[in-house]
Amino acid sequence: MTENQFGNPILMERLNKIRAQVTALEKEYGRKPGEVAIMAVTKTIPPQIVNQALGWGITLLGENRVQELQEKYPFYQKENCQIHFIGHLQTNKVKYIVDKVSMIHSVDSIKLAAEIDKRCREIGKVMDILVEVNIGKEASKAGIFPEELEELLCQLSSFPNIKVKGLMAIPPKPTESMENGHYFSQMQELFIDISSKKLDNISMSFLSMGMSGDYASAIQYGSNIIRLGSAIFGQRV
Repeated sequence: MTENQFGNPILMERLNKIRAQVTALEKEYGRKPGEVAIMAVTKTIPPQIVNQALGWGITLLGENRVQELQEKYPFYQKENCQIHFIGHLQTNKVKYIVDKVSMIHSVDSIKLAAEIDKRCREIGKVMDILVEVNIGKEASKAGIFPEELEELLCQLSSFPNIKVKGLMAIPPKPTESMENGHYFSQMQELFIDISSKKLDNISMSFLSMGMSGDYASAIQYGSNIIRLGSAIFGQRV
């Protein structure tokens, strides 16, 4: 895809349309105005195009790949944005991103959490994290099963250099017989249940779910971070 396909007018039009839809959905589902954060997922998108989105008011970027983040990071206009890491993260790659991101969405094991804690301690940082839940129990996906979540959260609460701020999920693709709303509803129930238990050092502030094809349903069921790639930047080729 060429840069011309991402020209400012097209990008601005997409962003304005998304913002209008999110505002309408917040009103429809009784959410507070501005409660839902729009994340621009930048996988395969050149920095100059990402910077255009930042220029049109995007303040939150989502990165999927460590190497790609390393390559693009120096070129981002970072003054008014946060960068979150949302992809699968190997422990041996943690050291390359802890100084570049403000939140990691994909924590699903003590081993990974311990490495994040260690690397953040070395640079004097406390990292906000979300625990990834494999709500559909898919063998092909990362994330902890729902019934294992509370035990993991209790273990994570002891790490001084990480702070659990909520949950993240990538539900199964919808089918003719079942829409994503079923899984989003389960995630909302899990989120509310954990919140009610007031676990030590665990904050349920963020529920990250919903992508370009299903963010309306995610907002209905409590998501306050939606992760949009193609809806903002167009289809990758």
